[in-house]
Amino acid sequence: MTDITVKVAGLELKNPIIAGSSGLTETVEGVKTLETAGAAAVVLKSLFEEQIMNDVYETIGAAQRMFLHPELSDYVKYFEEKDAVAKYLDLIKKAKAAVTIPVIASINCGSFDKWVEFASEIEKAGADALEINYYHLPSDPTVTEQAYLATAMNIAKEVKKYISIPFTMKLGYYSDTLAKDLLTISRTDISGLVLFNRPFYPDIDINAEKIISGYPYSTADEISNSLRWIAILSDFAETDLIAATGVHDGKGIIKQILAGAKAVQMTSSIYLNSSSVIKKSLVELTDWMEKKGYKKLDDFRGKLSRKDNSIYDRVQFLKRGKEE
Repeated sequence: MTDITVKVAGLELKNPIIAGSSGLTETVEGVKTLETAGAAAVVLKSLFEEQIMNDVYETIGAAQRMFLHPELSDYVKYFEEKDAVAKYLDLIKKAKAAVTIPVIASINCGSFDKWVEFASEIEKAGADALEINYYHLPSDPTVTEQAYLATAMNIAKEVKKYISIPFTMKLGYYSDTLAKDLLTISRTDISGLVLFNRPFYPDIDINAEKIISGYPYSTADEISNSLRWIAILSDFAETDLIAATGVHDGKGIIKQILAGAKAVQMTSSIYLNSSSVIKKSLVELTDWMEKKGYKKLDDFRGKLSRKDNSIYDRVQFLKRGKEE
């Protein structure tokens, strides 16, 4: 009998599919739907400190227009944050009571102290694990890559001091020394690396002449980036690797495990194809394993990692015949 269970980032999962953080996981009903569809775990929609502050500024702006006392802003900041965090903690508690699969919280903070503060509250609320959604765009020429790495390392170190539940770091891929940085972070006390965080893609509306959001969903072709780096790191990383972005079906899951991933996060494909894609993907995975004679995921995990396949280092195309 085919066994697709996996232990990843300190969690025992019935299969390798984790529903990623998104609007699909911001309600208890959404979480229940994903469990019924076959997801082995869910990552709740991230608690963004930036969004909390945007709400604060909107409230303060309205208050100022009403000529209220400036010191009101301090109260607004305090209560807006408390309200947002309380709602998130309530979601964790209700989701935990409604499903049997692991519920993973997710946070994205702009100020260093909030990483620890939010993480501590999340553990108390009963989350099974935490995803540190740390993403940066190295667009400031005055800030070095070492600064970004140091920040990630410090976050991991401090969070570990205050929580005992497993926690992963979901990172971006913008770095001149990506392999070295990820390997260094893998040696901290984190339970796993999620590769990669899909960035916001800007676009321009040429008629309105304004900046707008680009296409929000990943495509199956986008799997190549995470596939390359999972394969490169899987033989050396000192923590579990979870693949994200571009995993749209069972084939994508198989590819990532062959490269060395322990599990995958699926999000865009659920949006585009409904939650039924989860069971379809699991059937595709088990059918392929039976055809190949694999009894469990470890039988083929990392079989096509970088160790014996230097092609992952290639960035140029090769001609394959006179017709090219």
